[in-house]
Amino acid sequence: MSATAEVTDRTGRGRRVILWRHGQTSWNVERRFQGSTDVPLTETGVEQARRAARLLASLRPDAIVSSDLQRAADTAAELAALTGLEVIREEGLRETYAGVWQGLTHDEIISRYGQEYAAWKRGEAIRRGGGELETEVADRAAPVVLRHTEKLPEDGTLVVVSHGGTIRTTIGRLLGIEAPHWESLGGLSNCCWSVLGEGARGWRLLEHNAGTLPEPVLGDDD
Repeated sequence: MSATAEVTDRTGRGRRVILWRHGQTSWNVERRFQGSTDVPLTETGVEQARRAARLLASLRPDAIVSSDLQRAADTAAELAALTGLEVIREEGLRETYAGVWQGLTHDEIISRYGQEYAAWKRGEAIRRGGGELETEVADRAAPVVLRHTEKLPEDGTLVVVSHGGTIRTTIGRLLGIEAPHWESLGGLSNCCWSVLGEGARGWRLLEHNAGTLPEPVLGDDD
């Protein structure tokens, strides 16, 4: 699905889940694997969050839930400031824990753990850096999203502020895609989002990597 540069409100189409990636961090720019490391937003990241929040606020969300890591929580706070909604922080929405990979640049990971990296890219079940499997991330994150979705009114909208890897695994799980094929969803740029809509046969991907302007994907998933 192509990214959209404009968001319009939709009504009468069932519940929606907007999965919104946090703004830019210094480690994103350095192509340094963050994982569960608590890295703050850059000034650019804060501006990205404010810009995106103005668009997402126009969708009149009913609830906001966020990873408890600072980069996600601070992104969510920009939307909360516009909507007056409380941000509920959930540890289950954190990014993948990646053990010894965390803090390494992309090139360093390729140099030191090239075979492990290649196996992950092939879709094999790999504990990157000795950390979590992607399926384990989905096991903890997808139920959080569903639990909060169940609390929505009919045609309600939930905004989930999380991380690129966690969002991709959650989308894959909710769409019923087998884990080796989650890579086909592609990455999310900083402060871009994907939208899932509730259909007669389950969740559907309505938008992917949507935002105001095209942005390069800088993060753990590229």
